[in-house]
Amino acid sequence: MSVPQFDRYYRYAELTEQLHAIAQGHPDRVRIQSIGKSHEGRDIWLLTVTRFSTGPDHAKPAFWVDANIHAAELSGSSACLFLVQSLLQGDGSDPDITRCLDTRVFYICPRINPDGAEWALADVPKLIRSSTRPYPFNEEPIGGLVTEDVDGDGRILSMRIPDPNGNWKISEREPRLLAPRDPTETGGQYYRLLPEGRIDQYDGVLIPLQPKKERLDLNRNFPVQWREEHEQAGAGPFPTSEPEVRSVTEFISAHKNICSGVALHSYSGVLLRPFSFRPDEDMPPEDLWTFQKIGARGTQDTGYPAVSAYHEFRYHPKQVITGALDDWLYDALGQFAWTVEIWSPQREAGIKEYKYIDWYREHPFEDDLKMLAWSDSALEGKGYIDWYPYDHPQLGRVELGGWNTLYAFWNPPPRLLENEIKRFPRWLVWHNLISPKLEWVEVRATALGKDLWQIRAVVQNTGWLPTYVTKRGLEKKLTRGVIMELELPEGAKLESGDARQELKQLEGRAYKSTSAFGWAGQSVDPTDDRVKSEWTLRAAAGATVKIVARHDRAGTLESTLLLK
Repeated sequence: MSVPQFDRYYRYAELTEQLHAIAQGHPDRVRIQSIGKSHEGRDIWLLTVTRFSTGPDHAKPAFWVDANIHAAELSGSSACLFLVQSLLQGDGSDPDITRCLDTRVFYICPRINPDGAEWALADVPKLIRSSTRPYPFNEEPIGGLVTEDVDGDGRILSMRIPDPNGNWKISEREPRLLAPRDPTETGGQYYRLLPEGRIDQYDGVLIPLQPKKERLDLNRNFPVQWREEHEQAGAGPFPTSEPEVRSVTEFISAHKNICSGVALHSYSGVLLRPFSFRPDEDMPPEDLWTFQKIGARGTQDTGYPAVSAYHEFRYHPKQVITGALDDWLYDALGQFAWTVEIWSPQREAGIKEYKYIDWYREHPFEDDLKMLAWSDSALEGKGYIDWYPYDHPQLGRVELGGWNTLYAFWNPPPRLLENEIKRFPRWLVWHNLISPKLEWVEVRATALGKDLWQIRAVVQNTGWLPTYVTKRGLEKKLTRGVIMELELPEGAKLESGDARQELKQLEGRAYKSTSAFGWAGQSVDPTDDRVKSEWTLRAAAGATVKIVARHDRAGTLESTLLLK
């Protein structure tokens, strides 16, 4: 069996081969299935990872991990592979991983969008946001600059064109770099900066950017707060209109044991939490506090800051994002959900304090110098390309160069990939282990007289999170409480108690005070993590009864009692 390599990015056929090899090599812990087909007909693969000898996956609390919903954000697929490898290698030696595989399950979808990833990984790459399906129109765009690799070197760089009205000039401090022209400056050599590409129907004057034929954003197509195209670009004609998104939503909706999830994107080096479209004040306080605790642990394990998408990661201060997977998981399904933006080239270059989005609008020139020095040393000059002349088919003599963003920004360069993605398994295992978990406290039969028995079963939630997981989920009544069922032996008669009992939700430790000094000097810790059922049964000695305790998110328990 080939071992995944983490100094390269896999195209679809190779990724498929790797996933199947892992499942075939570890059938006791890994199973593979296709959860649907992409627009171009590729299977969307999902790995189920757990120890199947300790119970089926649907009977255990689960954690969802996905990646590569956006075409060029490839590092998440590698991070999923690395997670699976870490789980398999740590099983038996790492107590947390071993316990996680014994008692929980991971559902891992390494590449939601295989079509877009193939375009990004092609020998001559084509960069789109998400799906390769034409949208919102099917006809070919006409006119304007088409971003592409015009000189055939496998890179999409920038073009600088001499223009007296250009916004850029060669920096006096570092001539390899461009600097913005001062607002009142005149009389110098200035440049217009454009993406590398060809110009369709060039009139010699105007160079608009040609809109892409493929303008879908699959991470705007999820049901929660979905908005039409004029309000949310790329959202699709209706919620879950796209087969990739529909496949994911159908799988997650059918697996009610999923308690939390993480979507792996790139880039910025940050852990993002809901909401994307509302302020923190609109979230139940307990959920906010718990998000913050989970985020603090994420920062500890990954080194990435944990922030609110609404408050600290907005593309424009007057705009919000809707229709995203993490918002759907939290707001509609009541699960703790995160978007992880893998990789921060700025942080790698020594720029520690910066605003993730605002930095691209304006930042000090010293940051550019740091970035250039980082490219020269850590990237061996492959990140920032010195300007070189090129005879453009429409513009004539121009220069190509600047940042190779697909190599240096969108994902970690291949030789730095493993060092980046190894940040995540410990946090993801911890995150899975905080899910609610049913365990027996007591199961017993007491003889009350000839052939008369009292059956008593007590369960508790040993997980940190409550069985309902979030207060949002509790508000929406998304899950029932604990279900306790008694299966009668042949000939037995139930004298009291219902054979199936719907009981309450069980608290965990997440929403309790961490201080021994409670309000008014008292710390309150009642047994709201436990529940019991009792039955009176008439049956012959030597018969057996089966008791099942289950909760959609906290798992299923079974116990068999011999009446004696």
